[in-house]
Amino acid sequence: MDRIKKIMKVHYNTDITNIRSLKGGWASLAYQVSNNNNQFFLKVYEKSRSSTRQLTRSINNYVPIIEWLTHNSELKEKISVPLLADDGSYKCEDDYGIYLLYDYINGETIGNQELKDVQVYQLSGFISTLHSYGQEIPIDTSSIKENFEVPFLQFFSNILKRENNQIPIEIRESVSSCIPQLKDVINKVEKLAAYLKNSDLRMALCHTDLHNWNLMQTSKQLILVDWEGLKIAPVEADLMFFVNKPYFNTFLRRYQETHKNFKLNLDALHFYQGRRKLEDLGELLEQLLFDSLNEQGRVVTINYIKEELRTLNECFYEE
Repeated sequence: MDRIKKIMKVHYNTDITNIRSLKGGWASLAYQVSNNNNQFFLKVYEKSRSSTRQLTRSINNYVPIIEWLTHNSELKEKISVPLLADDGSYKCEDDYGIYLLYDYINGETIGNQELKDVQVYQLSGFISTLHSYGQEIPIDTSSIKENFEVPFLQFFSNILKRENNQIPIEIRESVSSCIPQLKDVINKVEKLAAYLKNSDLRMALCHTDLHNWNLMQTSKQLILVDWEGLKIAPVEADLMFFVNKPYFNTFLRRYQETHKNFKLNLDALHFYQGRRKLEDLGELLEQLLFDSLNEQGRVVTINYIKEELRTLNECFYEE
């Protein structure tokens, strides 16, 4: 905890008296840090994690955009923006990790809870507002524009060639039994990527990680957190998270109040659903192979991998 106190003092000129570990995401640690006057939320990406470079490389590109949104759209107070360090940076770091500091949100993560009707309506309003903005905003968005690349292809190629001796024996059989399905998903996603690169698609600002663990409920409203995946992309990059939800029709009706006559592009939707499946599976396998996991973390990761493999055939939505 001395490390955190030092980070807060050196980079934010703040003396901290209380530090409480919180439940973080799969790729980061989280702390509530406070003194007699202020409460903060500190997010920590460990440099030892294989996912950290990918998740933190765009901080200086996406944070100015969400900061602009808080001042120039109806999303003010509905999204979380990192506080500036004393040197004007959005992040700070030491040998151990990369740190982002936020005002502490007094609220509850939705997580495993089902959204209530009023929350669905609010969330659809958030997303329809976000999708009203694109490359025309006065902030450079070129670095976050969708390129339709598919990660982990070489990684999966080695698995498909059965060069998987490095994969732990606990999941080797599960991986091997799913090779035909994995091939099908990869082939479909690659074909869709090639097609979409040459298509004239409407693109907008998209969060791209809209699951319930990135939603918080305060006494007033929902708040959307964790904006690392912000992109200029076809809106299906966000809508893919809702198409299989029981409330999707309600969500879509509210969305179409802003975006009249909107209709899902199934090619874009299937691309994002398939790529997300490959990303999740690849990141979990990478985590298992290359990160220093304790026994509990190892068991949890293996179970996640088995679930991703089990649901390979279910990743594409059909109307």
